[in-house]
Amino acid sequence: MTGTETLSRIHSHFTEASTASEVLEGIDLTGKTVIVTGASSGVGIATARALAKAGASVTMAVRNVAAGEAVAAEIARDCGVPKPRIERVDLLRLTSVAAFAERWGDRPLDILINNAGLMASPFALTADGFESQMAVNYFSPYLLTTMLSPNLIAAAPSRVVIVSSGAHCASDIHLDDLNYARRPYDRFAAYGHAKTAANLFAVAFTRRFADKGVTANALTPGAVRTNLGRHVTIQDAIEKGWIKEDGTVTEGLMKDIDQGAATSVWVATAPELDGVGGLYFEDCQQARPWDAANPIKGVTGYSLDPAKADRLWEISEELIADALDQAA
Repeated sequence: MTGTETLSRIHSHFTEASTASEVLEGIDLTGKTVIVTGASSGVGIATARALAKAGASVTMAVRNVAAGEAVAAEIARDCGVPKPRIERVDLLRLTSVAAFAERWGDRPLDILINNAGLMASPFALTADGFESQMAVNYFSPYLLTTMLSPNLIAAAPSRVVIVSSGAHCASDIHLDDLNYARRPYDRFAAYGHAKTAANLFAVAFTRRFADKGVTANALTPGAVRTNLGRHVTIQDAIEKGWIKEDGTVTEGLMKDIDQGAATSVWVATAPELDGVGGLYFEDCQQARPWDAANPIKGVTGYSLDPAKADRLWEISEELIADALDQAA
């Protein structure tokens, strides 16, 4: 089933207050192999922890190996499970992503969670020539997922989980200028732009791999206070309505990391999503269409548009191949 074929929204009994542990209660993931990117901080920690506790063999793909090792040791100690494996990957460099995928070899992969992100950073181009938020939130997950597609197929039915953001409503995709070569850069709009690309990737990937038993879905974890927001100032947060002038958090807006990880693990494991792909979820439900009257919730139509998804896939395939050729 793809996004365009869904006639009614998919619901669960979980809510915005549910935690990852609650979502996985009673689910046995023994024998399942999982990769979680960005698992050394924030929502990634809670995601890796919950999956490992449920019995999965978890690999934490992280930029900071020392931080990852510390988190893995803590998960093993606190949950009484084997220590998750740590692998280094720098999503700002395609060569690092490719090297990680190559090290994975031919091992089957049941679940790939593209969790790592970069938010509202100042303008910068990576060594590959990609705008940095697009690199981390879209181009590198594209490369990692496509390189590991044979492994996902080997474990089919398998799933790809793409951690996106409600911020995708800030920008449609600019297929003629993915890396801000010809338009002004706004760091929040650029974050939304990259997350729209992430949503479209779920659509395009599912269209190409669903018949092989592999589906991809995107989601927002909701507003979670983590180091993802390290580039966000207090004034930014006030202007966005995330906190009040007195510095207190807007009521009902923020989640803790265990609540933030709930939708990720639900999308990764929920039986009702068997064979379902190309969709966008929030609070363990399929998101409703975005509405300007309630802009904090919902999914935009442009971010799930099949034609845009296919065109973005084609452009990205060429850009990534060229970048890897130049890096060789």
